[in-house]
Parts: sequence; structure tokens; C-alpha cells
Amino acid sequence: MNASPFLRRALLLDAAASGAPGALMLLAAGPLADLTALPPGLLRAAGAVLLPYAGFVLWLGRHAAPARALVLAVIGINILWAAESVAILALGWVAPNALGTAFVLAQALVVTAFAGLQAAGLRSTAAMPA
Repeated sequence: MNASPFLRRALLLDAAASGAPGALMLLAAGPLADLTALPPGLLRAAGAVLLPYAGFVLWLGRHAAPARALVLAVIGINILWAAESVAILALGWVAPNALGTAFVLAQALVVTAFAGLQAAGLRSTAAMPA
């Protein structure tokens, strides 16, 4: 499929929005943990997951014709990330302070928005003439 410019932009923005906090969480887990009261190990692990994810989404967004299944996988991963972000708070798996709670919820909101943008981009791609 030839990706719409909207879909490609949504993927590229997702890559940037995942890579920056991923690097922050991986490289500055200690200071970030002090600010948020989130466990440094959780922050490092999240950063270690986000960096390769961001690289993959960047690679996908740079392709003129990304595989539909891969775009659907990115949408699914974003939805799963958002659900897990809310779950760790709701189930009491972590006890962050107000800034930490806002940090986790902001990530959930942002990745939910990216999933929506990517789904819309996928629909617009499907509607494009071949």
C-alpha cells in the first residue's frame, strides 16, 4: 500500500515522541525517579523498550509503502502501552507522586492520540487511489 502523507507523518511524530522520553527514561532514570517517585528500574525498562520501538516506527514511517500489518501492529502497541500505563496506576503497582502520575497519564494520552491518528491515516491510505 502507498501510505498517505498523513499516515507517514503520524508514524514519524510517534517515533520522535517515543524516542525522546525513551532516551530520558533510560539515561536519566535516577533523577527522573527522584522527581516522579516512579521506580528507576521501571523507567529504565520503559526507556529500553521505547528506543527500539521508536527506531522501528521511524523506519516504518520513512517507507512510502509500509506493510498494513506493521502499521496495525504499531496501533496495537500504542493501545497496549496506554492500557498498561493506566493499569499500573489503577492497580497500585507503583505509587508515584502527583508529577509521576501526570507523567504516566500524559504518556497514555499521547500514545492513545497517536493510535487514533495512525488509524485515521491508515483509513485515508485505504481511500487513496492506487
